[in-house]
Amino acid sequence: MVKESLQGEARVALVPELVARLVGAGHEVLVEPGAGADAQFPDAEYSEAGATVVPNGLREVDVVLSVQPLRIDQIRSLRAGAATISFLPPAQSLEQIANLRDCEITTFSLELVPRISRAQSMDALSSQSLVAGYRCAIVAAGLLRRFLPLNMTAAGTVPPAEVVVLGAGVAGLQAIATTKRLGAVVKAYDVRAAAAEEIRSMGAQSINLDLDSLEGTGGYAREMTQDRAERQRELLTPYIAAADALITTAAVPGRQAPLLVTQEMVAQMKPGSVVVDLAAETGGNVEGSVPGKVVLIGGASVWGASNVASSMPQPASRLLAHNIVSLLTLMAADDAAFAPDFNDEIVSGSCVTHAGDVRHAPTREMLGAEPLQGASS
Repeated sequence: MVKESLQGEARVALVPELVARLVGAGHEVLVEPGAGADAQFPDAEYSEAGATVVPNGLREVDVVLSVQPLRIDQIRSLRAGAATISFLPPAQSLEQIANLRDCEITTFSLELVPRISRAQSMDALSSQSLVAGYRCAIVAAGLLRRFLPLNMTAAGTVPPAEVVVLGAGVAGLQAIATTKRLGAVVKAYDVRAAAAEEIRSMGAQSINLDLDSLEGTGGYAREMTQDRAERQRELLTPYIAAADALITTAAVPGRQAPLLVTQEMVAQMKPGSVVVDLAAETGGNVEGSVPGKVVLIGGASVWGASNVASSMPQPASRLLAHNIVSLLTLMAADDAAFAPDFNDEIVSGSCVTHAGDVRHAPTREMLGAEPLQGASS
């Protein structure tokens, strides 16, 4: 396991408790010094769990675990036939993928793990969205200069804040649950009709715009037409204008986030209102949001998310490490050798490169390579 090098990345791909599990299964675990320090896991805990803390161990390993994609120099340090498991967004990682292919490294992307019941324990996108959804609710509460809950006192009554959440996936539902627990009046909207019941199960009011449902595959929404997007924004405007806080969480891995809220819509919010855009890094659900910054639009403070799960590195790392180890264990033979079975839909679906080829068809197309027989889609 390597120490993360991306600025601001505090998570780690493997935690000490899972090192013990891997060692018990017959694996040798090498950890770079300081790899878990930012997530509050010191080297001593890894050593006590059975890992060997050693610098420059990349040439010796069969599998490299990391949160972010490896740097080019790290990729070139690996021996041919080695493997990596990490987040690896194909559209943003073409240079790394080309080097992984050319160095004959087998690569598995956590973004590409199929969303099927058998792969739930490996679903890193969901586990990290859980963290991000909780965190963005806390950010909204912290930025809002008023109480979230109703308060009835001898000095008078303080009404509860009204929160609107757009998107009811894992992150959105966690944002709903957290702001509801904090006492806010919560309303939420999702383009998928099936999400309405989940919204209500969290104690929130489901916003019904009387528009066609956009149910997609894998639990995600289908892309909407321009006309529908404009009509949706028009119908959402009064709900957003009345809100004290708006949280947007709509995102689809590998694609630009849909624009749900324009600057004109934000400008209609009350002075002192707060907007939290969890999708700011992928284009933003809110026009004008900036990743990692708070900008003022009208009288509202707009907070743009930037690697939100990393702001809670210890719980995020624990969840992520379970996802990674579950995927790694699926590909480990009884004798502890790394032996991925490419007939398994989880293995084949999450594989990006193998044996000098790009197996993930959309990535292969982006790189301008010829179609590969049997490549995943």
